Amino acid sequence: MAAIHSSAIVAAGAKLGEGVEIGPFCVVGAHVELGASVKLHSHVVVEGHTTVGARCSIFPFASIGHQPQDLKFKGEPSRLEIGEDTIIREHVTMNPGTAGGGLLTKVGSRCLIMVGSHVAHDCKLGNNVILANNATLGGHVVVEDFAFLGGLCAVHQFVRIGRHAMVGGMSGVENDVIPYGSVMGDRARLGGLNLVGLKRRGFSREDIHSLRTAYRLLFAQEGTMAERIGDVAQLFSATKAVQEIVDFIKADSQRALCQPRSTNGA
Repeated sequence: MAAIHSSAIVAAGAKLGEGVEIGPFCVVGAHVELGASVKLHSHVVVEGHTTVGARCSIFPFASIGHQPQDLKFKGEPSRLEIGEDTIIREHVTMNPGTAGGGLLTKVGSRCLIMVGSHVAHDCKLGNNVILANNATLGGHVVVEDFAFLGGLCAVHQFVRIGRHAMVGGMSGVENDVIPYGSVMGDRARLGGLNLVGLKRRGFSREDIHSLRTAYRLLFAQEGTMAERIGDVAQLFSATKAVQEIVDFIKADSQRALCQPRSTNGA
């Protein structure tokens, strides 16, 4: 059922799906579940109450499921769930959840987590998310579907990154990033929409035009944010992508909203 190298250590109790491959010097804990055709290349450690979806591939020296880096953690049976067809490259670290975050860290399907990236406790990643080399997520971060986080970026605890958003490399993200937004900077600011990503993913010209118009209205100087949100919601009630931005801004959050840089550079 599974191909296990003679130097690997697989604890009694681990559940291995059909076609699993476990390479040299890997360690798999007693509460781990590996789905069908999962491949651990070599020197991979998967511990804790961790579930890895079918056809995932985990590369050397990744540490998956060890206890969170949170001094409040007292050994609760928290979980880490990884979806199907996700690629986890070398030296990636992923931690399970804590009591303060629902005891669950969750990574979606078809994600690409590149070398040295860190997914902290209680993070929630959607599907098709890409973390470039050494991207770092603090605890309780939410990253929605198709978001792209550039290399060496750092995301503050409790920040939300919306669908199809782009975070530039080496950015420090301390506030929420709207869906379809593009941010960059040592303290990241909105630079506009992720137009390249939208075109690559087949958004229509009409949707892109609506998003651009809505963006200009939302971040105009006139009126309050609440007034501008109301106007945009009414004007673009039939445009799903714009409504996603409106709903994202209106949702409860522990962080402020990432804003464009003002004309005076502030």
